[in-house]
Amino acid sequence: MSDAAHAPLPFKMARLRIMMFMEYAVRGVWLPLAARFLSASPEEGGLGFTDQQIGYTVGVALALGAIFSPFIAGPLADRRFATQKFMAVLLLCGGVIKIFTAYQTSFSAWMGLSIVYAILFVPTMSLSNSLAMSHMDDPRRQFPGVRVWGTIAWIVVSWVFPMLWLQNNLTFQSLPPFFAGDDVPMKAARMLDSVKVAGVLAIIYGVFCWFCLPDTPPKREVKSLALSSAFRIYTNRSMAILLVSTLLVGTVHFLYFYQTSKFLKVIGLNDAYIMPAMSIGQFAEIGAMAALGLLLRRIGFRNVILIGAGCYVLRYLVFAGHELLPLSVIVASQALHGPCFACFYAAGFIYVDRMAPADAKHSAQTIFGLMCFGIGPLTAGQLNGSLAAWCTPNGGVLNYSQFWLVAAGIGLIGLAVLALLFTDESPADPAADHQVSDA
Repeated sequence: MSDAAHAPLPFKMARLRIMMFMEYAVRGVWLPLAARFLSASPEEGGLGFTDQQIGYTVGVALALGAIFSPFIAGPLADRRFATQKFMAVLLLCGGVIKIFTAYQTSFSAWMGLSIVYAILFVPTMSLSNSLAMSHMDDPRRQFPGVRVWGTIAWIVVSWVFPMLWLQNNLTFQSLPPFFAGDDVPMKAARMLDSVKVAGVLAIIYGVFCWFCLPDTPPKREVKSLALSSAFRIYTNRSMAILLVSTLLVGTVHFLYFYQTSKFLKVIGLNDAYIMPAMSIGQFAEIGAMAALGLLLRRIGFRNVILIGAGCYVLRYLVFAGHELLPLSVIVASQALHGPCFACFYAAGFIYVDRMAPADAKHSAQTIFGLMCFGIGPLTAGQLNGSLAAWCTPNGGVLNYSQFWLVAAGIGLIGLAVLALLFTDESPADPAADHQVSDA
């Protein structure tokens, strides 16, 4: 067993924070810009993909990664290999693939490589959480302080990459992102470099996992996932309603990542400010996650989840009104991402944990995660292309007002399903309200 496993708790916690920072830096440096550089014309340095192709490249790949994740992370990390070593191998291989992907120009190459990368990277998202909690004395209290470093990482890379790579001659200004400069030529090509940066960060992260993380040996006594028991849990009325509404809300959740960077560019936001503008949502997420435990205690799961679903509808209604609203309002509305994620997704995971029996919690979370991060992006990927085509008459310019109104309408259906049919059936357990870390 490595010395890191026996390290004093503060030293060990510092390493776990670095792990969480790297986990989200790898993803955050490229994903917010993906729609922009994938859709930009080759003359601009982009790849010229259609909305349908963007949906497949990002959404289908992520969905397949989420679908395969339980079969990779569970049997191998739990039974055969030390978690930190297994993560290291996944990240090293994924980093090489990510760098190779950045040099491809065809849709077929991007699609195939993105699927392989997602299958390798997505398991690390759950493994990083489980590894961190396995080395904590009190995960309910300690995990939020570790997980927040992932959100911080997303903000840091969203600000630093554009400042260093998409602008020249930086000067200080009083408003975020606090530095402004001259645009570099061929910005779409420079944005595409974020994929290379993600690959390099993944390799560095993999080396860190191998040599620096505390030893987390496999639990060879772990039994197979109780999938049959978990599926029976979703025959419960409230769980079934939550799953159906998650399909609807999860679909519009991922439309945000497929279109927002393109949308902000169309309505007049400078390319260098797209990632900082979208990072406002991560700032809001920190506050929303901090308040989630209190909200759950004061107003309960039903009302909190309704607030989360309602914020999705509100955000897309604001987007749909972009022709009547100033750009500053559209940018400020990114803050709605905080309650969207915390009040719907995070609260949903906590609710599943409360409802599932002790011997099927992991399997129940796996099924809910598949709906959130597997089926959700898969349906969103299909919808993104067909909806964009429907909102682009005669091959013209995409009508974003119409596009976002449809997204708001789908979210409204999910909200209505919850409002009319969902009731909180979770057992009374005040201590469980503090399980924000499970999200």
